[in-house]
Amino acid sequence: MMKHSDPASPVPPVDVDIPDDVAAAAFRRLVRHLRHRHDAQNIDLMGLAGFCRNCLADWVQEAGGADDRDAARRLIYGMDFATWKERYQGEASEEQLARMKESVAKNADHP
Repeated sequence: MMKHSDPASPVPPVDVDIPDDVAAAAFRRLVRHLRHRHDAQNIDLMGLAGFCRNCLADWVQEAGGADDRDAARRLIYGMDFATWKERYQGEASEEQLARMKESVAKNADHP
């Protein structure tokens, strides 16, 4: 059994004890930040943290904040996803894709 102090050991999920109003304000700030930082590519976010703008949109939809995926993405991107993609999304390199695949694999046991 691995100790939790071991950096390679996954930390078990815990409930997040943040008041809803604080969580909502922080989430809105995150969305504003991501709308501002077009240079932060989704592929790089996925490679580093295992989530991106599309994941946030999916979570908004799953939480009942949008009727469908396109509506949820408009909430996160501040525009249609196709428009954002055309304006800001670059072509992913093989290295970025490999890093994303490795990072996303770490999400397997996370709800």
